[in-house]
Amino acid sequence: MLDLRSHRHCCQTATVMTAKPSILVARRLPDACEARLDADFAPRRLPGDGPHPMPALLAAAEGCSGMLVTLTERLDAATIATLPASLRIIATMSVGFDHIDVGAATARGLAVTNTPGVLTEATADLTLLLILGAARRATEAMALIREDRWGTWSPTGLLGVDLAGRRLGILGLGRIGAAVAKRARAFGLEIHYHNRRRASPEQEQGATYHDTLDRLLAVSDILALTAASTPETRNIIDHAALAKLPPGAILVNSARGDLVDDDAVIEALRTGRLFAAGLDVFRGEPALDPRYRRLPNVFALPHIGSATVETRTAMGMCAIDNLDAVLKRGTAPITPVT
Repeated sequence: MLDLRSHRHCCQTATVMTAKPSILVARRLPDACEARLDADFAPRRLPGDGPHPMPALLAAAEGCSGMLVTLTERLDAATIATLPASLRIIATMSVGFDHIDVGAATARGLAVTNTPGVLTEATADLTLLLILGAARRATEAMALIREDRWGTWSPTGLLGVDLAGRRLGILGLGRIGAAVAKRARAFGLEIHYHNRRRASPEQEQGATYHDTLDRLLAVSDILALTAASTPETRNIIDHAALAKLPPGAILVNSARGDLVDDDAVIEALRTGRLFAAGLDVFRGEPALDPRYRRLPNVFALPHIGSATVETRTAMGMCAIDNLDAVLKRGTAPITPVT
């Protein structure tokens, strides 16, 4: 039986008994996190799980000293300008923080924190699932079962591709990228990667570094996107990039939907330029481009990279650790993005 009393924190904190700070909690969290919030803070929650309209969240935030948000709460500069003066910290339960205008928050003197590290293993596991699902035509295979269309076994039916001996290109060999590489080696994949700066030998573990994206693309039979969403990486996989991949390559994205140009990817899937794609993230999700749903060579999941009990609990606890540090212990945040 899972014992959440031994959850993974991003830090270990000692709680100092003080008046309980008021915290706006934008979404429902795993049970262990909710219990800790109730014990150590004065949480404010709107009915249901949301996501809630921003005006309702802002109204509920009046008088609060902290906000615990997720990637569904978009805090742009205009929204941050209207946050209550009592607010001191925005803790997002996510690694990415592109949904928050960090510059605007910093200008207001607000700490912004994220939850790095704790979701590495779960997201890396999910990335391998995307690779396998795309390579083995899992969408088409599952449809035969669910729609009762499985006729008979065929020597040429639903032929996918082997992983062993193929080259996996990783765009972004950070924590998650390195964890993906570790798993991929067990499948016999040859690891290549591109970062702005070369990783350390400990991080590389024998992977081949490419100093430009074009050089990585040229050798990537499978391209896995594990980079952050930044102005430099948005739409980085466009028509030109896809044309540089080997014919019949596989594209996998467990990072952010806006790293890819949807029109370019969909065209490449339709024409066979891409053999398949494994996608856990989408631009504008959950309102993804409906054309993806109609493509049999897309293995798609609804942004569940960190969706395990252990990992989501650890993420929530890390966000709460940051709230505790700033609001109860009067120390610097533990995992700041500012």
